[in-house]
Amino acid sequence: MLFCHGNAGNISHRLESIRIFHQLGLNVFIFDYRGFGRSAGSISELGSYADVEAAWTYLIKQRNIAPEKIILFGRSLGSGIAAWLAKEKKSLAIILESSFISIPELARKYYPIFPIKLLARIKYPVIDYVKQISCAKLIIHSIDDELIPYQHGQRNFQMAYEPKRFLSIRGSHNEGFLISKEEYISGIEAFLSYLNCHPEKIN
Repeated sequence: MLFCHGNAGNISHRLESIRIFHQLGLNVFIFDYRGFGRSAGSISELGSYADVEAAWTYLIKQRNIAPEKIILFGRSLGSGIAAWLAKEKKSLAIILESSFISIPELARKYYPIFPIKLLARIKYPVIDYVKQISCAKLIIHSIDDELIPYQHGQRNFQMAYEPKRFLSIRGSHNEGFLISKEEYISGIEAFLSYLNCHPEKIN
């Protein structure tokens, strides 16, 4: 699993998630974008795309991992980064958790009276990317998410092509996967089983 984390914190704050994925039998490669953790530079949309592509290249060329064995994972901000990579590369599957339609659409929730689409320099148009992703998709979103509305995850799911699955959980934006841990794990486990049992439908 190539793990693209959210906006807050750095890779050291994702230990609970990594523990869950290890429990599910997945090896995890997680990295910090430029401007996060010990990575130098400043965060930018294009820069984060370059960073995730570099991580992908490392797995393929340095670790000799076949693309069809890699699952992409993106949470919150990372959903835009993982979705971009999924449309550019051929992976086994992608999991998008707490995904937004786009940054401008998300900004409308907080600044409804301003022309956000004209002002926003960062786009991360997840909804446009999911339409171009051919691999299997699992979209996870919490009904209680206070930062990214549940409808954003639903909309991304609606616009995605098959094969796809949607997992609804409960809990806050940052703790939903922990509050709904049992449902979260069983939902991902079911998705992984689907990938193993139906290879002919993947990609």
